[in-house]
Amino acid sequence: MTDLPGLDLQALATHLGTGPLTGELFPGGRSNLTYRVTDGTQRWVLRRPPLGHVLATAHDMAREFRVISALEHTSVPVPHAHQLVEDTSVIGAPFYLMSEMPGVALRERKQCPWLNSEKATVLSRKLVDVLADLHSVDPDEVGLSDFGRPEGFLARQVKRWGKQLDASRSRDLPGIDELRDKLAATVPDSPRVAIIHGDYRLDNALVTSSPLQISAVLDWEMATLGDPLADLGLLYVYWQGLGVDPGMGTDPITGSVPSMPGFLSADQLVARYTARTGTDTSGLGWYIAFGYFKLAVIVEGIHYRNTLGKTVGAGFEKLGAFTVPLVRQGLAAAHKEL
Repeated sequence: MTDLPGLDLQALATHLGTGPLTGELFPGGRSNLTYRVTDGTQRWVLRRPPLGHVLATAHDMAREFRVISALEHTSVPVPHAHQLVEDTSVIGAPFYLMSEMPGVALRERKQCPWLNSEKATVLSRKLVDVLADLHSVDPDEVGLSDFGRPEGFLARQVKRWGKQLDASRSRDLPGIDELRDKLAATVPDSPRVAIIHGDYRLDNALVTSSPLQISAVLDWEMATLGDPLADLGLLYVYWQGLGVDPGMGTDPITGSVPSMPGFLSADQLVARYTARTGTDTSGLGWYIAFGYFKLAVIVEGIHYRNTLGKTVGAGFEKLGAFTVPLVRQGLAAAHKEL
């Protein structure tokens, strides 16, 4: 039984009343840590907050556990939530256990040689349809009527991510305050209230190849009640990619899978969402600009944790180079909207 960074396997085995455990850290996570754990008979997936410099409210295990539990019997595919442990004496942080689901989080092209053009088109549609299904769930019917405060949601989001920026600010970031101020001065009226994921993108879903399905949506740490266009705007940002200079190398944030032949364009995703939900998406530009701002703050927070030696996994040292390009694209989207 060999401990993993952030996870005491012996203490977890004692808590669960099992034999010795083995486990591994899932790659690719940029925030909360996710592990596969087994005693040789049973298998679980464990989620816990990141190590060090945890921004307030950003890594609430109880919220993740609650929303997954609430959505289990809807059309939104989620894992079964087994157990929430808020007692930090067990592994040093709150955590929860959920079932392991089939499928793969598609982050790189080399993961999906089976994904031809036709299948890529189908997968694009399925990803949008799951988001539309999520936004159609009535919060009252699944016990989430008090899961957030929809009134003033967007203004609070701009303020909240501005505070997160200030908590992670360790260097000059040209344009980021201009983007924050522009967003705060032009907050739109929200069309309706929905359960929103908060970080919806292709690699926060598990995909099976045969049959081609989305088996589960993961990483619900930022889920709440709010404006569904915030999810759509951020998906648009992820889908477009960062548009960085080729010399900066592979985009480690949004990946390159959606640029493969056959995937719908970002505008086609929006059109399908509009058709599925009947939502007016004509003002999506503000949400796209906010998506760039939010992602820039998240990336800067990870960069800051990495400078403190508080990240687990590979590739974190590269992320800091993407904050300013994200800000530039956010400003371009904001100016285009106005």
